[in-house]
Amino acid sequence: MRLTVFWQQMVEHFGEAYADSFARDHVMSELGGRTVHQALDAGWEAKDVWRAVCSAMDVPADRR
Repeated sequence: MRLTVFWQQMVEHFGEAYADSFARDHVMSELGGRTVHQALDAGWEAKDVWRAVCSAMDVPADRR
């Protein structure tokens, strides 16, 4: 998954105003105690980060 697709999906799910805030501030156990931005900066694949977000935030199956 490309980062552009990842961010499009984040915006589609959380909304434009909240997607970056969530990614910057929400620490997730699914990401090893990291935020989305920290996980991506640490080298996590965008698809793995998206799967973690989907799992943690109950993203509907049709948006995964």
